[in-house]
Amino acid sequence: MRITAKLRALERATRPYDTEFAAAMERRWAELPDAARTPGQILGRHGVGCEGTHGVFPKCNLRCTPCYHSRDANQVRVDGPHTHEQITAQMGLLRELRGPRAHTQLIGGEVSLLTPDDHAAALAIMRDHGREPMSFTHGDFDYGYLTGLALGPDGTRRFGRLSFAAHFDKFMYGRRGIERPPDEQSLNPYRARFAAMFTRLRREHGVRFFLAHNMTVTPGNLDEVAAVVRDCHAMGFGMFSFQPAAFLGDERRWKEKFREATPDAVWAEIERGAGTRLDHHVLENGDVRCNRTAYGFYVGSRWYPFLDGDDPRDLAVRDAFFRYFGKVTFTGTPPALLAARIVRVVARHPSTVVTGLRWLGRTARRVGLLRLVRHRMRVRTVTFVMHQFMDADVVAPAWEMMQRGEQAEDPALRETQERLAACHYAMAHPENGTLVPACVQHAVLDPAENAALRALLPIVEVRTPTRRSPGTSGM
Repeated sequence: MRITAKLRALERATRPYDTEFAAAMERRWAELPDAARTPGQILGRHGVGCEGTHGVFPKCNLRCTPCYHSRDANQVRVDGPHTHEQITAQMGLLRELRGPRAHTQLIGGEVSLLTPDDHAAALAIMRDHGREPMSFTHGDFDYGYLTGLALGPDGTRRFGRLSFAAHFDKFMYGRRGIERPPDEQSLNPYRARFAAMFTRLRREHGVRFFLAHNMTVTPGNLDEVAAVVRDCHAMGFGMFSFQPAAFLGDERRWKEKFREATPDAVWAEIERGAGTRLDHHVLENGDVRCNRTAYGFYVGSRWYPFLDGDDPRDLAVRDAFFRYFGKVTFTGTPPALLAARIVRVVARHPSTVVTGLRWLGRTARRVGLLRLVRHRMRVRTVTFVMHQFMDADVVAPAWEMMQRGEQAEDPALRETQERLAACHYAMAHPENGTLVPACVQHAVLDPAENAALRALLPIVEVRTPTRRSPGTSGM
């Protein structure tokens, strides 16, 4: 009987599809506006989108222009119990409304202001709710903090894998060793140092990692984007994400004509850095007016797409992946278990083997066998992303109308409503059981939320009394 029970448990564990996850994706697809239901759309076909925390630690110890934080963000102290309480509530709602699996960002202010133990506890809460967490940081912390996060008091690993997104750009002031960067190139040693800490962590303690590089783009650094890609692609980052600045957050920090750095101009600079065209329609995440994504890999100094959008055979591979593997939960699944689930899909649909081998052969030929041999078959996956946040002055009225069930007649507001409806990035509000797009959170809700947090978690200044010389009066 024990053997029979174990076999039944194994059969259940290796079932390719989680019915709850599949149902969550069906709901997500049904929610998308017609314009977003494209052949390459990932939402509703292989995931529900990304998620983020809010109001859990809004304070940051760098000064950045521009910044999505509201005026009160830096007047709120970082408090571990508050962070854990809020994350638990937010993850509970996300688990209920978005299903059992998703990528979720531990974001707010600067995550390293949490103690390593509080940070680790936050990640554990997120994973307990089926989330694959990514911590957002400016990267200005030391290896001791990283080991304190990754390892418990007894020196054993708390996590087998960590994910971080590090934000580096020259408009971030206060970084140790480079208070006011003169240009993006001057930050390259700091980018390399950050990535090297994780390489060391993996070497010394066996903790795997995924790193994303984030960068805000304005007219002041637009022409430096390509160099950042060229100089940093081999440092260890698996993703390079660029955000054209928006009129969002604290208006006192709006110093430039942000909209001169248009999405097309930013994407062209990313392409210039990658040395090739980046087709962002092969696979899409929500509305392409908000998100552009190109998935691929480097062999040496050259980047290649996983799928060539000009080759119908590659598009057929994409469609086959959605059809046969779209409902498989890749996020947060242990590698051995994921492999078992994939084997079961292949056993049921053996044509996928032929499709996969043909794709592999075409891709190898595009790269060139000599190039692959010369680089010892070393392939580094790197994804390029651009996120275009929207300005507060259009988000607020568009969202207000959506709450009333009204469709805007003004073209700019109607576009905003369409983009909000297809938003890839949601935040949870357990107090009323709703999810909101990130642009709404930052444009509409953050100011009041951070003002309330300032009263709940005020920063208390502790002044050290002036030391008096012996024999002097206190008067």
